[in-house]
Amino acid sequence: MKAVITVIGRDTVGVVAKVSAVCAELNINIEDISQSIMQDMFCMIMLVSLNHCTTDPAAVRDRFTALGDEMKMQVTMTRQEVFDAMHTI
Repeated sequence: MKAVITVIGRDTVGVVAKVSAVCAELNINIEDISQSIMQDMFCMIMLVSLNHCTTDPAAVRDRFTALGDEMKMQVTMTRQEVFDAMHTI
């Protein structure tokens, strides 16, 4: 299963490292990543594979939500099928 992780918030040191560390902790493989900084806002989209993750998807989402709270940023994980359906006209 693939998913999209989005990160939005004020730019700060270590955002990519912290999100990547949670991915490694949960055995989630990062397949693609795009990031940009618009003025002082950090925006990142990651395409990840959950094929080797043994943690329940709801617990994974909760872990990324908690990480977002820690960093004072919005961090969300959406299954790729849901993401694709939301963006199909």
